[in-house]
Amino acid sequence: MQTYLDHNASAPLLGEAKSAMLAAMEYVGNPSSIHNEGRAARKIIEDARQDLAQVANIDPNQVIFTSGATEAAQTVLGTKLRFGNSSVSLSHLYVSSIEHPCILAGGRFGPDQITKFAVHDSGTVDIDEFAKVLALHDHSTGAPLVAVMLANNETGVIQPISDIAKIVRENRGYLCVDAVQAFGKFHIDFLDLGAHFVLLSAHKIGGPKGIGALLRMDKTIFPQPLIQGGGQENLSRAGTENVAAIAGFGAAIVEVIAKLGDRHRIGKLRDRIEFDLEEISRRNGNKIPLPVFFGNTKSRLDNTSCFAVDGVKAETALIALDLKGISVSSGSACSSGRVNQSHVLEAMGILPELAECTLRVSIGHQTTDDEAQYFLDTWQDIIENRV
Repeated sequence: MQTYLDHNASAPLLGEAKSAMLAAMEYVGNPSSIHNEGRAARKIIEDARQDLAQVANIDPNQVIFTSGATEAAQTVLGTKLRFGNSSVSLSHLYVSSIEHPCILAGGRFGPDQITKFAVHDSGTVDIDEFAKVLALHDHSTGAPLVAVMLANNETGVIQPISDIAKIVRENRGYLCVDAVQAFGKFHIDFLDLGAHFVLLSAHKIGGPKGIGALLRMDKTIFPQPLIQGGGQENLSRAGTENVAAIAGFGAAIVEVIAKLGDRHRIGKLRDRIEFDLEEISRRNGNKIPLPVFFGNTKSRLDNTSCFAVDGVKAETALIALDLKGISVSSGSACSSGRVNQSHVLEAMGILPELAECTLRVSIGHQTTDDEAQYFLDTWQDIIENRV
């Protein structure tokens, strides 16, 4: 039996989402067709669009379904925005140094059109530096576009988005908020974010992989389409919609919002894991350092613990845990079976020697006390065998 503690990478598919997807697969029609079968498929899409719009407190036509948050990001990260029949040019992209790689890649902005701004060692954006950087923007070349995540996928640290939005608007800019990791983990007042665009992904909340959404928080602003052709998604994203995936996304949204009250239990379980990790080190005297928890001095997601025990390499620990049927991740991205340096921890000023010892435990609604205890018992065995 696998103990899955890697919900930030991908949450387990909810039963409600699976059922909705299987039901949607019974409909044969193209959702753009006007006959009965087409209208039935269209209704599935529009019902899910309505569910998401209601949560975000926007009109359904402000929801654009995409193949995932990466595509949504690439759609926003263009060099023009449309206002009815007019448009505005975007000349520069400003991103925090801890953004997801799909944001850091810059979309349709060239390397010389992208500026990174710093974060504190706590993992939060350096607001003062950000304000200074944005104040230097040359408006004669076009407007600035800013992209910042609401909650970091590695550390769980929650960013002061409302403060950032205020600075963006004072500087006549546009703001894209990556809410992928935050959505479904705490209540979000989407309007209070002050964003122009918000990115979401289904598989982070128990929906299927390969479906996401771009929210146009301002109904008068349209992004520059990334995929052109047909008139789907209000002319913002061409291509026949993935009806089954959208159905699963809609079902997951309804289910996860109903479970937001469980965040307190999840937070207590995360805190218990962190407390016991410290106790395990203490029981081994001075031979094993106490774990260092990243981002724990700031507001962070209740389900996320990013920690390192100096001298216990993440790659070794990941293999040992996996052999015991426990799934966690390193604090950095894994590529080709190797643990790479985390750009997030590097931006926070964490020394490479400690960063390469970083693990991330991320739990969810399905995580039980017994699973947490099994992880802790296994971790203790890893530590004691090392000693």
